[in-house]
Parts: sequence; structure tokens; C-alpha cells
Amino acid sequence: MNNYAKGSLSLFTARVLSGLNVNAMGYLLPLWIAPIGCVTLRLVFGAVIFWLVSIFAKPETVVWSDKVKLFMLGGFGIFGYMSLYAVSLSHTTPVSFAIFNAMQPLWVVIASAVIFHENIDARKLLGISVGFAGALLCILSEPDADVADKPLLGNVLSIAASIISAVYLVFSARMVGHLSRTTILRYTFSSGAVVALVVSWIVGFSAPMFEDGVKATPLLVLAFVLIFPTVITYFLIPVGLKYLSSTVVAIYGYVTLIVASLVSFITGVDKFEPVILLSLLLIGVSIYLVGARDKKEGDAKTS
Repeated sequence: MNNYAKGSLSLFTARVLSGLNVNAMGYLLPLWIAPIGCVTLRLVFGAVIFWLVSIFAKPETVVWSDKVKLFMLGGFGIFGYMSLYAVSLSHTTPVSFAIFNAMQPLWVVIASAVIFHENIDARKLLGISVGFAGALLCILSEPDADVADKPLLGNVLSIAASIISAVYLVFSARMVGHLSRTTILRYTFSSGAVVALVVSWIVGFSAPMFEDGVKATPLLVLAFVLIFPTVITYFLIPVGLKYLSSTVVAIYGYVTLIVASLVSFITGVDKFEPVILLSLLLIGVSIYLVGARDKKEGDAKTS
């Protein structure tokens, strides 16, 4: 298996788990656990696991400047993304969230241009415009009150989460070349966990699922979230970052969208609306326009 195939398989698996996570989190929040409480459990659990894994990994020296960057990536990138992710799912539908999460390739291109001065050609500009049109269409077509209590707020927070995730991808992609994924994850999750614990201490930790006896279903769903979308997904993403361009990595967010949408419609959590299909098509076209050239670059990189 060549490097491009290895990266693609890792990203595909990670994004399938992420799609299932959207629905799992939608089930848990906010009925069984508060958003910040769920984020705190995910980050603390992930930090413990990644430090345990590092015991068996080859020792690696991390210079102070890289430690600072990793702590900032964790405190801002991972904590910020997970927090906005959780709060947005408390107010909008899984499908709406997944649509905005799939816009990561657009934000990756913009972030790369703003931060690292990478060029944006006409094809990418067209793709970004089409993507914004699809997002705007989704925002204006708010879900019914019976499936989302504050859809506009949830949609805006979903966009913010997608932007932060894209910035995280852009910066972390430039660190996987000289640091192992175990090192990156143990530092980023540790700093994210510290921030989450402080925030939980300020706002309080609320988790009805742990009150009045054991509730099997919520506990099983939470266990799935902690093990698969938190640990395994984040362990697989650096493989994609190592072998693929950051835009191609973000393109796999579309897999998350497809999985989350299918599960939501099958389980009846969300309602299918024709406008959703149009939004999907527009964002799909935008991702193709933005990412096609980057995929060719990734093929050339690993050939």
C-alpha cells in the first residue's frame, strides 16, 4: 500500500467514525450530559490514553518552541473545536452540523492563504463561492422547532467549529513531519484537558446520566464517543496529515456528512428536506473545485 492510499484509508475510517459521532453526540447532548462536561470527559480520557501509549513509543525530544505550539493547538484548536461542536449540536440538527463541518476544505484554503500566504486561483475562488452559497441556503432554511430549538445559533456555532478545525489542520499539518502523532496528541490533548477542567470548574459539571442509578444506553453511547471518535479518530488523522495535503484531508469531512445524514434520516432523528439535498450538492461541487488540484499534488507527492 503506497503512502497516499495509507493516508486515504486512515482518513476515510476516521471520518466514518466522526459521522457516527455526530449522531452519538446529538443523542447525549444536552439531555444526558452538558456540552462542556462531555468535552471535558473526552479530553481528559484522550490525554490519559495518549500518555499511556507514549510509554511504549520511542522516546522523542520536543523543543520548547514546539511544546508551546502544541499547547496552543490543544487549548485553542481541539478544545475550541470540541466545545463549539458540542454546544452547536445542542441547538441544531446533526445533518445541519455535518453540512457546515464538511466546509473545512474551504476554510483550509482561506486559512492557508491568510496565514501562510498560499495562492488562491480562480478555480478555488469559484469553489469557495459555491460553498458559501450552499451554507447560506442551509442557514436560511432553519429546521422545525421539534428537531432543533435554536437552529440559527447552532448553525453559526457549527460554522465557527468548522473554521477552528480547519486552522488546527493547517498548523498541525506542518508539525507531523518532524514529530510523531503520539507526541502531538499527548501534548494537544493535555493542554485541551487543562482548559476544559478550568472551564468546567467555572461553569460546573452537569451529567444527569450519572445520577439516580446506572443508565445503560447513555453509558454505552458515551463509551463509544470516548473510544472511537475521540481516541481512534484523532490517532488516525495525523496519518492523513503526513501523507496528504491539508485540503485533501479536509475533503474527507464530506464522508462525515454522508454518514451523519444517512444515520439521521434512517433513525428518524432528522427530517429530509429537498433544500438539504441542494445544499449538499452545492457544497459537494465546491469541495471538488477546491480540492481537485490538491489531490493531484498529493498523488505526485507520494508517487
